Amino acid sequence: MKTFESLFAELSSKAEQRPQGSLTLDELNKGTHFIGKKIVEEAGETWVAAEYEGADRTAEEMSQLIYHLQVMMIDRGISLDDIYRYL
Repeated sequence: MKTFESLFAELSSKAEQRPQGSLTLDELNKGTHFIGKKIVEEAGETWVAAEYEGADRTAEEMSQLIYHLQVMMIDRGISLDDIYRYL
């Protein structure tokens, strides 16, 4: 099972190693604007799932939101410590 920290390490490694066919790398290459739109999309889907689709679907949407947030962190050079400082 992945944790917030292990996901960030995995995505950071992909950003560094740049493996061919990586969806994470593709998203990073599309840039901040694209990543931001994905965050907004997943946030909306999380809200709708919470309102109408139950806990399992909500958790799935939340996991996708976390993924895109972490891609944005990597894109903008924001570390886990930068985030933890504000929690």
